[in-house]
Amino acid sequence: MILEAAPLQVRPGQQAAFEDAFRQAQAIISSMPGYRSHELQRCIERPSEYLLLVRWDTLEAHTVGFRGSTQYQDWKRLLHHFYDPFPVVSHYEAVAGVR
Repeated sequence: MILEAAPLQVRPGQQAAFEDAFRQAQAIISSMPGYRSHELQRCIERPSEYLLLVRWDTLEAHTVGFRGSTQYQDWKRLLHHFYDPFPVVSHYEAVAGVR
């Protein structure tokens, strides 16, 4: 399993609109092959900062399958205009023997 972590900086004053758009967009990502789960967290100290965590079966399920899909264009249309700056996405794997 791969954990995608995307810290999201949403334009100030756009948080409610972003959250509404994300509620729609989550149906897109959750329908992708290799998708396992996701969560969106809002920062308490900095309310325009979010953390998106997505669990995938493989790195390629995200980088090739999702990003290469036609549905990704809908995801981009719904969400990408909220970000400033554009997020840097990282991928993680579990360390053996550590919970």
